[in-house]
Amino acid sequence: MTAHYEVRGSVAVITLDNPPVNGLGFATRAATAAGVERAEADPAVTAIVITGAGKAFSGGADIKEFGSPKALAEPNLLSLISVVENSSKPVVAAIHSVCMGGGLELSLGCHYRVAQSGTKVALPEVKLGLLPGAGGTQRLPRALGVEPALNMIVSGEPVEAQMLAMVPGQKLFDKVVDADVLDAAVKFAEEVSEKRPLPKVRDLKARHPNADAYFQFARNMVGGMSKNFPAPLRCLEAVAGAVTMKFDDGMRAEREGFAALMMTPESKALRHLFFAERVASKISDVPEGTPLRTIAKVGVIGAGTMGGGISMNFLNAGIPVTILETKQEALDRGVATIRKNYESQVKKGKLKEDKYAQRMALLSTTLNYADLGDADLIIEAVFEEIGVKEAVFKQLDEVAKPGAILASNTSTLDVDKIASFTKRPQDVVGMHFFSPANVMKLLEVVRGKETAKDVLATVMAIGKKIKKTAVVSGVCDGFIGNRMIEQYSRQAGFLLDEGCSPQQVDKAVEKFGFAMGPFRMGDLAGNDIGWAIRKRRAVERATMKYSASADRLCELGRFGQKTGAGWYDYLPGKRDAIPSPVVDELLAKHREAIGAKTRQISDEEIVHRLVFALVNEAAHLLEEGIAQRASDVDMVYLTGYGFPIFRGGPMCYADTLGLFNVVQAMNRFAKNPMDDGAFWTPAPLLARLVAEGKSFT
Repeated sequence: MTAHYEVRGSVAVITLDNPPVNGLGFATRAATAAGVERAEADPAVTAIVITGAGKAFSGGADIKEFGSPKALAEPNLLSLISVVENSSKPVVAAIHSVCMGGGLELSLGCHYRVAQSGTKVALPEVKLGLLPGAGGTQRLPRALGVEPALNMIVSGEPVEAQMLAMVPGQKLFDKVVDADVLDAAVKFAEEVSEKRPLPKVRDLKARHPNADAYFQFARNMVGGMSKNFPAPLRCLEAVAGAVTMKFDDGMRAEREGFAALMMTPESKALRHLFFAERVASKISDVPEGTPLRTIAKVGVIGAGTMGGGISMNFLNAGIPVTILETKQEALDRGVATIRKNYESQVKKGKLKEDKYAQRMALLSTTLNYADLGDADLIIEAVFEEIGVKEAVFKQLDEVAKPGAILASNTSTLDVDKIASFTKRPQDVVGMHFFSPANVMKLLEVVRGKETAKDVLATVMAIGKKIKKTAVVSGVCDGFIGNRMIEQYSRQAGFLLDEGCSPQQVDKAVEKFGFAMGPFRMGDLAGNDIGWAIRKRRAVERATMKYSASADRLCELGRFGQKTGAGWYDYLPGKRDAIPSPVVDELLAKHREAIGAKTRQISDEEIVHRLVFALVNEAAHLLEEGIAQRASDVDMVYLTGYGFPIFRGGPMCYADTLGLFNVVQAMNRFAKNPMDDGAFWTPAPLLARLVAEGKSFT
């Protein structure tokens, strides 16, 4: 977590060494600054090279120090860059592999830059709702040119060094090499050791032939594409400052912009997401070094929509898949759908023909359970009924090899009960994919009471390999996501009872930032699914209160898009949700039948009843140990349920509002005679956090 110093001939080499990406933490900054001062004091040293150990030059700030005093301790990054820039001896950056964020800003403070081809270069701060805060918005436009620099800063996307070296007039890289970059940089440093004055990026001019018109055009484009996110436009204004201001004035404006963005709820949400995504894979009682089981071949039971989508994830990752079905026609339909999905990607230019052929070559099919005997992981994706699951797992228990992981894609059923159908419950786990399984990022990994730790570690690792965000859940009805969404859906139903229309509720939620409101979501998923759950609830939890409006809808056969009618009407072949007079009449009769007193309900109340229902149920899940941490709940909702990213997830949003305010609103909702008052009693964890003045995250 520091930097090493050595001398090669007359060149001092300072190597950043803070794995995994040489984050510029306090110790690394201090050691680098000390290295420059040491080289300055040594008369035998004529030049300095800064490089990075391992697989990166530097990925930027050290995320382990985010929010801690060390992040700002002197020398901070600005101070380090000043030390480098003001060195009396030439400083050459030997850039390789990864050069991002503060790492790129440090290199821009060097007098020269030698890069290895293939190096990924970026200023990704915008993805955290920030702008580069150590001169990136001022130096990159000077070194690379205004337009390409603005594109990099506003998008945050990496570009390979050799592509940037092709930009006309660029002074970002003095040399791009295919060979060892450190050797090339040392040689280059020797060659320029006597050149004076030393070139500084800050002394270059950032020019554009038609700056006013260009930046106005860019404002229109960036503003339209960055709705709900203030950082891209602040980045743009900082880059405009590089053209119109003196360097030091531009730097002050950059720092002011950075400080302002740090305080925005959008940046706080994005930073929360950044850390939540990384911590989700950590399981408190499963050590990081737990040996993993080998997953070289996968079996999937069921060739329907879910089975096919699940199979594609593994085919995409280069893992052979065997799909099992009970009938050849079902297999043929499933394989045809997979082909159609891949062919669509080929037509859109997202997949090359040879990759398509490679993936299909990894796919085999069978009607015989015995053909799954060599699979390392077998995932069932059959009908959501416990008797069907029992039949499948009893057969798997007979044919699967010892040590094979047996996974259920169940979305609500008891994984412990499913495990009990086998003689190997330690090998059974839930792998709840979200539809469409080949697109949606979320994977709920459901840990049974006997699931082995190495099974859990293996499934989390395979989730990463197939590019899913894997979140661990304990066993309960609906796990994390669906248990919470039931309360959200109940509130949506009560809002209809009180006078809202489906489109009013959906518009309020979509204006808040959800990808889709609850009634459009129901029509897309199929209203019959919720109907089946409510019928089960009537037996298992007879005291749970629901609006009967959804049952009346289903009794008319209005199951959603698949039947051309649900909460909305749909034209053949189209997905546009058209308000339905049939539903308006149904709701009017329903309200009359239950003696409902309707009223005007604000968008704010609609949103808060739905979102706080998620929050309160999540607090119960945390109290019960079903979810490990509040940030895991947020990951489930951000990656699986369309919760707006700029709000950080339900728990982050509740923290932003203040948990005291959330509970006050819940107390008001509890007084509503049309609602389920008992539900709004704050979960013990939520009440405790409010009493202690604490937050979820």
